[in-house]
Amino acid sequence: MQLADLIPTLQLAIGPVILISGVGSILLSMTNRYGRVIDRSRHVMQALKHTDGHERHVLLQQIHVLTKRARIVRRGIALGVSSVFMASVFIITLFVSALSGLQIAPLIVAEFVLCMLCLMGCLAMYMADINLSLRALWMEVPADVRHQAEQTSPGA
Repeated sequence: MQLADLIPTLQLAIGPVILISGVGSILLSMTNRYGRVIDRSRHVMQALKHTDGHERHVLLQQIHVLTKRARIVRRGIALGVSSVFMASVFIITLFVSALSGLQIAPLIVAEFVLCMLCLMGCLAMYMADINLSLRALWMEVPADVRHQAEQTSPGA
């Protein structure tokens, strides 16, 4: 096989390589969010040791939300890594198909679809974490301040 015969396959492989780079950026953001959740959990756990009554109840609620966030972000990271893995398998399959002449288009399509589904799941987990982080923020804001903020917000 000549290099000229591989050029179309190399051109097809560029898209998934760019996808890997983009998902890498998403994973970087998600691992940073995961680290923040873990750090915040440790901070809340320390504060929990020195509180009681209503403050303790609020901190326990925060720990509950932080635990949910950590699980969601961890799932998102796993789906992002799976997407990168599937993109890598997809690239390898393209080359194996081109070099061997095997007609494995259904396998290539399945790998690409699985890669995209993993990416979609990763992004869904990312948005779920963002929504939960807003919930956690509102838990820290006193009720009277929340009420005032809701009354004065442009969307109210």
